[in-house]
Amino acid sequence: MAGDPGDAPEVGGGGIRSVLTTASLVAPSGDEFREIDGKIIGLYFAANWYPKCEAFTPVLAAAYEQLKERGAGFEVVLVSCDEDRPSFERFHGTMPWPAVPFGDLSCKKRLSERFQVEGIPRLVVLAPDGGAVVHPDAADLVHRYGERAFPFTAARVAELEADDQRKYASQTLEKLFSVSGKEYVMNSGNNEKAGLQVPVSSLVGKTVGLYFSANHCAPCIKFTTKLAAIYSSLRGKAEDFEVVYVPMDREEDGYLRSCGDMPWLALPYDGAPSRALARYFDVREIPTLVVVGPDGRTVTRDGRNLVNLYFDMAFPFTDAQIRLLQEAEDEAAKEYPRSLRHRGHRHELSIVSEKSGGGPYICCECEEQGLGWAYQCIACGYEIHLRCGQNAEGGSAGTA
Repeated sequence: MAGDPGDAPEVGGGGIRSVLTTASLVAPSGDEFREIDGKIIGLYFAANWYPKCEAFTPVLAAAYEQLKERGAGFEVVLVSCDEDRPSFERFHGTMPWPAVPFGDLSCKKRLSERFQVEGIPRLVVLAPDGGAVVHPDAADLVHRYGERAFPFTAARVAELEADDQRKYASQTLEKLFSVSGKEYVMNSGNNEKAGLQVPVSSLVGKTVGLYFSANHCAPCIKFTTKLAAIYSSLRGKAEDFEVVYVPMDREEDGYLRSCGDMPWLALPYDGAPSRALARYFDVREIPTLVVVGPDGRTVTRDGRNLVNLYFDMAFPFTDAQIRLLQEAEDEAAKEYPRSLRHRGHRHELSIVSEKSGGGPYICCECEEQGLGWAYQCIACGYEIHLRCGQNAEGGSAGTA
């Protein structure tokens, strides 16, 4: 379960004003704002300089507006961690809710200490009567469920998680796209078929990668190139593999540029279907590649990492296939030198596995992801793929 309200610090009596002890809050316009009594309050600890806050704010804003329309009695209050007033004002200007004034440092410090805030974004939910903590950090719930998470109680979370389990157990490709409200996808790319509708039913029985990405995201642009090469390779082998772009672009121009670089299918540009699928799969960052098997069930939400690690050999992305690849790696590693010198580092590098100190890493030679087997400098943390150690000019073997 996402967070346990029972672990939250208690708040004394006196209503919400015992927590927000300032004389007034400020609206995004700069005017005073006082209409919080009698409402469930979400204290939103955030800063404009942190990308995760920038990404979460529009998600929270969408849920906030929908709850406002329902008359749900919910208010958000920004507790800014910004370092200067202009940054605070720009950030607050993107939000529809009030904030603790930037200059009220004592209130912000008191709130951070009372709720033991050590990371952002953080959404502390308080009850209207007495200010008791309903949920110590509902950011995860808003990411996953949007406005449906309201009123953020343990009982409501249990209902939502039980509903999730029922949906996952009966998942099919058609049901997945009904979540997005679409019965068709579209051809992308720069060719005569671009923009033509393709029925979702034509994808049934295939392994389908749902690719959450955006044109404004540099890691997405880099991964798109790699995924396109793998897509072409698998299609050339007549594998039943398809990719559907789930756009997370901020504007339609970015979406069109993204589609122009992609040889696969795409959802139409419409924020609601993409957000629905992102919420269903709990997508927190992009690029993300969720792989759905021929039976319509989710094979993995870690397709991006598997592509980075194993390229087209990862297909069909099942646990059985990944075990085979890992076993092959273990066998191949026996033929590599136990240590070597590498041009990129002054110390000798030793071979390590996942069982002997290896883990997820970014290769210092090719800047691609690695997992488990590596050449590693124990003292400095410098790590490279085994293949990069052997292939790099200037590499030399040590102990055999």
